[in-house]
Amino acid sequence: MKKYLLSAMLVIAATIGAKAQFSLGVKGGVNYSRINSDNFHDKSVAGYQAGLFARFGGPFYVQPELYVSSTGGKFDASQNGTDYSAKVKFTNLNVPLLFGGSFGDKDLNFRIMAGPIYTYVMDKNQSFSNNFTGAFNDFGHYSNSTLGYQAGAGVDIGPITADLRYEGNLTKISQDYGQRQNLWALSVGFKFF
Repeated sequence: MKKYLLSAMLVIAATIGAKAQFSLGVKGGVNYSRINSDNFHDKSVAGYQAGLFARFGGPFYVQPELYVSSTGGKFDASQNGTDYSAKVKFTNLNVPLLFGGSFGDKDLNFRIMAGPIYTYVMDKNQSFSNNFTGAFNDFGHYSNSTLGYQAGAGVDIGPITADLRYEGNLTKISQDYGQRQNLWALSVGFKFF
């Protein structure tokens, strides 16, 4: 059964690939991420993203990407008259696989897209107020990877491409306090071909 499924997928991919357009490019941009938490007041932090993308297809396309990003969040809490604060920053390797549709002509093309994203945390930087870890000693146990989704829209003007996307998590970045990360990202790219 696996052989038949794999064979069917290869035939479909080859058929689409024979008629498909192909683009390869670089992209970079900014994001505003937040880690939602059950017991804290959370705030967004600004970050970056930079990497590569490929696009296969015409009016319907598949767009795999690989990029590095900086995300995180800020937290504030008040308990028994004492204020607590924390800031977390992650350096991530992101691998989204987007499926989309486009309309327009070659020099002005509008797109919508959505799909899953795998995020691997390469590095994390946590800073807590002095009294924070004593009050919330189980805070900050973050996962090394998460699964999420992205959805957004974009425009291509010649070789220049721009995207605005929302990213949400399907898995929690930390089981403690129900923490899930989400973000808005704005990127600009250049298609080599």
